[in-house]
Amino acid sequence: MSRNVTGKTKLFGVIGTPIEHSCSPKMHNAAFDALGLDYEYLAFEVGQDTLAQAVEGLKVLGVKGFSVTMPNKQVVAPYLDELSKEARLCGSVNCVHNENGKLIGYNTDGHGFVETLRRNGVKIEGAKMTLIGTGGVSAAACTQAALDGMREISLFGIKDATFEAGLKLAERLNRETNCKVQVYELTEENILREQTAQSDILGNATPVGMGKMEGKSPVNDLAVFRPGLSVIDVIYHPAKTKFLEMAESCGCKIMNGKQMLLYQGAKSFSIWTGKEMPLDVVAPIVAKHQ
Repeated sequence: MSRNVTGKTKLFGVIGTPIEHSCSPKMHNAAFDALGLDYEYLAFEVGQDTLAQAVEGLKVLGVKGFSVTMPNKQVVAPYLDELSKEARLCGSVNCVHNENGKLIGYNTDGHGFVETLRRNGVKIEGAKMTLIGTGGVSAAACTQAALDGMREISLFGIKDATFEAGLKLAERLNRETNCKVQVYELTEENILREQTAQSDILGNATPVGMGKMEGKSPVNDLAVFRPGLSVIDVIYHPAKTKFLEMAESCGCKIMNGKQMLLYQGAKSFSIWTGKEMPLDVVAPIVAKHQ
């Protein structure tokens, strides 16, 4: 559809780097068109060195809302006026709403994760999850799951810079939600098998399985998988990682990150516009994205 931008057109966007391959402009502009909204969504190349100026510029220009992607999600908060509960707890922002000059930060990544599970018939309330990874995506997923009534989460990670962040996240969630969160080293394979055996959901929130690590899995023990276990991988390219292939071969229900991408975008769209994203229009766009 040809776009008719006027002086009344409201502007939205995404800030990050690299940004040229972002699916967000296609998603949101298609949704705006479908609903007949005079809005435009653009991608802006912004790294941490220019983040403060960029956020202030977007605010001054009256941009109504913007997405935040890597490497800015965990460092944008100081430049905002207010944070939602889930953004504060997980320490990451991927959605900003400009409410009459006040910038409010949200995290919709966790919603995308939880909504993917729900749309595939997986119950969140009262469930137990084992999640591999202690980085930003893991934090968002755990936080939203805890806020939505999950009973227990076992986090597994390697002893890197994010592991300490995982421990601090567990402290916050144990203090401020009714979810019990524990953190273990991924090398503790017996504990991983034990915790997964008690879990309803097993997830991968690491990059293992994509890019240079395609064909690899964060776990190589088929004993952690079983029929009836719901398995989710936040990776969406490839659509079926080695982790998911292993899970499927053991009779697990499997889900990838494509749906998560769709539902986090839909939540941001709703925050900005007060309307539901037309998923029938946007889902095919996300399905083609690599």
